[in-house]
Amino acid sequence: MPVIIDKDKCTGCGLCVKACPFKALLIVDKLAQVDEAACTMCGVCGKPRVCPFQAIEVRLDKAKRNRKLDEYRNVWVFAEQKKGVIQGVVYELLGKARQLADIRQQQVWAVLLGRNVGHTTQDLIARGADGVIVVDDPALEHFEDGAYSNVLTRLIRKYKPEAVLTGATAIGRSLIPRVAVQVGTGLTADCTGLDIDGETGLLRQTRPAFGGNIMATILCPNHRPQMATVRHKVMPEAQPDSSRTGQVVKEAFDPGDSFSLSRVLEAITIPEDTVNITEASIIISGGRGMKKPENFALLHDLAKAVGGAVGASRAAVDEGWIPYSHQVGQTGKTVNPKVYIACGISGQIQHLIGMQSADIIVAINKDPDAPMMKIATFALCGDLFEIIPEIIRQAG
Repeated sequence: MPVIIDKDKCTGCGLCVKACPFKALLIVDKLAQVDEAACTMCGVCGKPRVCPFQAIEVRLDKAKRNRKLDEYRNVWVFAEQKKGVIQGVVYELLGKARQLADIRQQQVWAVLLGRNVGHTTQDLIARGADGVIVVDDPALEHFEDGAYSNVLTRLIRKYKPEAVLTGATAIGRSLIPRVAVQVGTGLTADCTGLDIDGETGLLRQTRPAFGGNIMATILCPNHRPQMATVRHKVMPEAQPDSSRTGQVVKEAFDPGDSFSLSRVLEAITIPEDTVNITEASIIISGGRGMKKPENFALLHDLAKAVGGAVGASRAAVDEGWIPYSHQVGQTGKTVNPKVYIACGISGQIQHLIGMQSADIIVAINKDPDAPMMKIATFALCGDLFEIIPEIIRQAG
């Protein structure tokens, strides 16, 4: 027995029951007992903060623990959707999940939550999923972190995936931390690279650290599933293959899943004339060199002329010149356009992390020694207020 309950010290208070993420502890006749079938030997219950009476001792047997970890198989991708439309980051995750699963000789499963979303399952299979778990219910029409996390947690406990991936989007960042806490595992946020050890199954999760000055690779050796959020546009999309076939498993929505401390009052759609910079093939970004918010009209004119979207550096956003939804960089959005035009942006590492994978980088700056000028495919040294109008004139 890996978890020992001292009957002389146990008071039956139930604190350990609440702390166990796998519901492996219960109170019987005013004493704590362990459900060995449910216990994963995670060790949470043995921590002093869980049992103030020190009535629980955890004896971790490495061999038994490894057998518990071996019960977890397959790579899951949370298939984020909005109004029944699968988001682009999901296709990127499916491509990477396919690589990881092939190394482990396992399967890729997508998890799809929402209302009237069943028509998208074949698209997910065509992009690399071997199967799709669908929970389709009116209660899931709009994303609500409490209900969604409860459903995903229940599915993880039932099917035991080895790894769970989701996009580092507003939804992914709200959802997955809650799930990680409920299942008692770790989470690596904002990953830019993933790899896996074929023998041990350890997921190597790489992300920027210390302001982007180093790249850290993080492992989760003792808990499952291994969970990561991945930045949009850092991995290539899986290409569709209409000949692929897969399994669709329909799971019911449990009324207990709806418990939440919040509820959606209204869903507001972003105006259609707002271009999503993460999907744009041409991005014109402005920085502190734009001098004032009115000057961003020049960038909007250029964007219209070339069919692009307007981005910004953190400095411009912090000044209040343009909304945060346009911010590119470590604390903004990661983009991967064909052409990135940086106007008055010095090119600090935090900004470069978000756009350096662009095919062509055009830098417009008065300072020839600015970091952005050094990495640019084409560096235009001069006054952007003279250069941009000329580009607009020639584009017209």
